[in-house]
Amino acid sequence: MSIGILGTKIGMTQIFDKDGLAIPITVIKAGPCTVIQIKNLSTNGYNAIQVGYLDKNQKKIKKSEQGHFNKSGSNVLSFLKEYPIEKPEDFVLGQKIKVNDFKIGQLVDVTGRTIGKGFTGLQKRHHFARGPMTHGSKNHRAPGSIGAGTTPGRVFPGKKMSGQHGNQNRMISKLEILGIDDKQSLLLLKGSIPGKPGNLVSIVPH
Repeated sequence: MSIGILGTKIGMTQIFDKDGLAIPITVIKAGPCTVIQIKNLSTNGYNAIQVGYLDKNQKKIKKSEQGHFNKSGSNVLSFLKEYPIEKPEDFVLGQKIKVNDFKIGQLVDVTGRTIGKGFTGLQKRHHFARGPMTHGSKNHRAPGSIGAGTTPGRVFPGKKMSGQHGNQNRMISKLEILGIDDKQSLLLLKGSIPGKPGNLVSIVPH
């Protein structure tokens, strides 16, 4: 049984296969996650489980949060996420979701938040070509025309322009699990995932 698990990106390394080829590896400390709430079709309109990850600072706990976690007998956790399921009866409140619920060779989808790069221009954000650098050109990195004049008299929504770059949720599909360390709750995935070390990630079977 493997549904979904939250984890923290540790970093990247590499291993060598039997032919001596280097394989890039992302190390993730995944779980253990606790089942905080079980939702079913009759009560909530859909089947899902809510899992929590990482103990929260005791000074930041609200009474309303404490009541929600008391139902499952769990400590107050920092992160909550729902995963859709088919059979809610297979889970119980307070159940632990661990890395050994996954299997070596299994393909998973990993969602994380990309590295934020701040306010960037067109070349960096949208890979625009720059203008001529010689012959008196004054258009090196400028955006140029962004729309017609009188008609429509405005800029259409979705126009590619300068702005916030990065810091968005991205999913990488079909990453293979090459190793599992249940003592330290580590998953070793083939390839890279979004974000920098320390970022929260969600891992679900493909």
